[in-house]
Amino acid sequence: MRRRWIASLMFMTIALCGCQTREAPAVKPYTIEQFLNTTSIVGSSISADDTAILFSSNETGIYNAYTISVQGGRPVALTHSRDDSIFAISFFPTDNRILYRSDRGGNEIWHIYLRDEDGAVRDLTPGENARATFYAWSHDDRSFFYGWNKRDPRFMDIYEMDIETFTPRMIYRNDGGYAFGAISNDKRYIALSKTLTTHNSDIYLYDRETQQLRHLTPHWGEVRYAPVAFTVDSRGLYYLTDEGSEFMYLRRYGIGTGRSETIEKTNWDIMFAFFSRNGRYRVVGINKDARTEIKITDMVNHRPVELPTFPEGDISSVNISRSEKLMTFYLNGSRTPSNLYVYHFETGAYKRLTDTMNPEIDPEDLVQAQVVRYRSFDGLEIPAILYKPHQATPQHKVPALVWVHGGPGGQSRIGYQPLIQYLVNHGYVVLAVNNRGSSGYGKTFYKLDDLKHGEDDLADCVEAKKFLAATGYVDERRIGIIGGSYGGYMVLAALTFRPEAFAVGVDLFGISNWVRTLKSIPPWWEAFREALYREIGNPQTDEEYLRRISPLFHADRITKPLMVLQGANDPRVLKVESDEIVEAVRKNGVPVEYMVFDDEGHGFVKKENQIKGYRAILKFLDTYLKGEGR
Repeated sequence: MRRRWIASLMFMTIALCGCQTREAPAVKPYTIEQFLNTTSIVGSSISADDTAILFSSNETGIYNAYTISVQGGRPVALTHSRDDSIFAISFFPTDNRILYRSDRGGNEIWHIYLRDEDGAVRDLTPGENARATFYAWSHDDRSFFYGWNKRDPRFMDIYEMDIETFTPRMIYRNDGGYAFGAISNDKRYIALSKTLTTHNSDIYLYDRETQQLRHLTPHWGEVRYAPVAFTVDSRGLYYLTDEGSEFMYLRRYGIGTGRSETIEKTNWDIMFAFFSRNGRYRVVGINKDARTEIKITDMVNHRPVELPTFPEGDISSVNISRSEKLMTFYLNGSRTPSNLYVYHFETGAYKRLTDTMNPEIDPEDLVQAQVVRYRSFDGLEIPAILYKPHQATPQHKVPALVWVHGGPGGQSRIGYQPLIQYLVNHGYVVLAVNNRGSSGYGKTFYKLDDLKHGEDDLADCVEAKKFLAATGYVDERRIGIIGGSYGGYMVLAALTFRPEAFAVGVDLFGISNWVRTLKSIPPWWEAFREALYREIGNPQTDEEYLRRISPLFHADRITKPLMVLQGANDPRVLKVESDEIVEAVRKNGVPVEYMVFDDEGHGFVKKENQIKGYRAILKFLDTYLKGEGR
């Protein structure tokens, strides 16, 4: 585990030694409407003729599919949904038809749709309760592969769909609860992974000719293995593993020889690796201290591709055209939302295609995130991301929020987040804590919260208050806690089990009753059920422990104001989780505000709902944390 205690002390010293006569600078406040008039764009697919790029945008308030010329210009909407978000998947291999996915009201039962060039739409994976996930195009351009749980809601069988007849054909019956990894170019081999625990997984190789399933990674102890791609000639398999290491690294397995070799290794997790269509380029994504570092290697001359450098942003979401002449990527920084770029391999030239920031917002009014570290109760170093308002000074102390990410096992990372910038713009320090159990900092750190949820990881969040107080510009009497999903659970746990630690809590769709949540996980999570039980607890055998860490059963201890936001269609954290904790806390005579969005699931994707929810959060904090309404 890396220690940066000296760096943390240096940061705190700098923070404490600010000018003693400086007044709080004037900061232009922005409304939530202005922040959310910034456009969010995701995904990319380059057309077969290298002339256009397909992506998704919420410009109209809900995600739809758009195209834009590689020369730039105004994006063109291909879909016009007003109710359910549409997320573009890909252009077809040889024409401008597209695939996209959509669900109903955030229920996560995704279907794959075909949109013809004339605008006609067809559901390729019908079924009210059947969930489909796109995997890959075949190398011969005649079909695509996808997962579908139509046969059994617990398992994703693997299908191939011919794109002339659109007739689905099951090519692997997945009774073992495996996850798809990759399929070879000759279609003979399918790489599968099997999750045993959060920290232990295996790779299997299915040979479609012999119909044999081979276990490639027998091992002792807890080691993670994850297949990523086959070699172009279908003779080898690339995979990620943390075998003998704190971090995931890239290896290659020879199918004929049975031998493996290390290809790429670093002192951070390699998050992903893939190859361009014909193997000319290898792309590796590294999780480097909460930032994304992209490395591209030209496999012909074995030299790194020199990517453009940007002072305030990271390159991510790389996609390479079928011709291997063009690459798209996103640039995202803490003060700038994602923008789409196109890069020409031959010349090294690149061009920004979008301008997603609301022109009413000056990025200089926003704040640059800082990676910091502090010591927890037992001396463990905790990474975090600090957002300091411009108006915060030792003479003008401001309130603060401890922000807890989802998961468990997630990670707060550098990047543009409108809610965080909105709160900071209105005078709140935000410290996004990567408590023990967060990913990205080595497998030892990752394991430290197993069967200790709401205990040691919560203590890390409470210890963050000392760091905030030591900055000199935070009013330590006005520190709240906020989080979503597992982070929402941490909010409830903080107000329940450490009732004097935080002044307020904002819970976005958090778990209040672990027994019920673990018994009601979506059926398509069956492959990960045992892993969840081993990390959090088994509701059949560990009910007493799970009741002990569930805020609902101890809600009489909550004495501080609470706000709860919930999507009615959430399949992961059921609405009843929020209903019951709100009802229980109200019996304490504690101020509780509750917002339910009838057309949302696990997270809020519609701008209209985001505006209502985020505005209400600020009003709640101004009333009960800043004290303006009391």
